[in-house]
Amino acid sequence: MKVGFIGLGIMGRPMAKNLLAAGTDLVVNDINQSAVDDLIKLGATAASYKEIGSSCDVVLLILPNGDIVQDVLFAQNGVASALSAGKRVCDFSSVTPNQSKECQRRLAEKGVGFMDAPVSGGEPGAVAGTLAIMCGGSQDDFGALKPIFDVVGSSATLIGPVGSGSVTKLANQIIVNLTIAAVSEALVLATKAGVDPMKVYQAIRSGLAGSAVLDAKAPMMCARNFKPGGKIAINRKDIKNVIDTAHAIDVPVPMSAQLFEIMQALKVSGHMNDDHSGIVQYFEALAGVEVSSPQAHASNE
Repeated sequence: MKVGFIGLGIMGRPMAKNLLAAGTDLVVNDINQSAVDDLIKLGATAASYKEIGSSCDVVLLILPNGDIVQDVLFAQNGVASALSAGKRVCDFSSVTPNQSKECQRRLAEKGVGFMDAPVSGGEPGAVAGTLAIMCGGSQDDFGALKPIFDVVGSSATLIGPVGSGSVTKLANQIIVNLTIAAVSEALVLATKAGVDPMKVYQAIRSGLAGSAVLDAKAPMMCARNFKPGGKIAINRKDIKNVIDTAHAIDVPVPMSAQLFEIMQALKVSGHMNDDHSGIVQYFEALAGVEVSSPQAHASNE
């Protein structure tokens, strides 16, 4: 089986590397030529969107937003221009459910299967091959793609028809990003009160406040390490998708709406390329303190 992989960013590049390491016949494309060259050195070949559609049995996408996904697939000389019946497209991107359904509709006209399969786990999960994969589509497409999911992730769940994966990712992003905001607020409080925020984290992580998000992001905040594994810009896009999707079905999302405005303030202050642990900087600015711990800095060196 020949597999096309389009989108070699923070998440896509390590996912593609894991597929190569597993012996996948991989064809890649990205606007960043250095990322493409990196994969070629490891055994991938490079091709245009149309060439990928023509030569590959499965096409995988992980791109910044739904508009880019649609353009890569359906623009003139896009992937879909060369796809034939029986092939499959899997979109790992975080998009809206309606965008996923539109991809399915247009590809179904060509007899091409489609699955929306957004992922969670950030760059560390992509590197380790331990991503959680949230799948929307048919049982047949899920079964055909499962060997790929087993390489790039540690769990893949078929939730329902196309769009279900995207809905699940929106729910995931509400929980992840609001938890980061809560951790930020808590550690700013501790810092302003004169307590080492890293010791606060260590004291509470085994209790009810403990979570994978706390473990991943509190040490980064305390070390002031905002190197992106998941940029604020991407998460801001996801929260905007949450709000738009919720409003379309008359679901109030007041906490997500407030979070979006926090992210908007961070955009204005130039923090869009920071890791989403950098949300703490909004709360720091309000309180006039900086979350930092000598212990965290030492362990980060």
